Amino acid sequence: MKSAGLMLVAAGVLLAVIGLLMYSGALSWFGRLPGDLRWEGEHTRVYFPLTSMLLLSALLSLLAFVLRRVL
Repeated sequence: MKSAGLMLVAAGVLLAVIGLLMYSGALSWFGRLPGDLRWEGEHTRVYFPLTSMLLLSALLSLLAFVLRRVL
């Protein structure tokens, strides 16, 4: 149970840091990367954040790998 509690605390701290970065505007570039696809028609807007989601997936995979090694 100790490791599960520690993992929850780490996840909470990580979410708080990400929230503070978003609030301060430090993550304003996220979602506007070169590979993010946007198409705007007359009455339609389509947005597919391909590069942003690939980056997020890689970061979360790295974080999970590190947490598995540490805990």
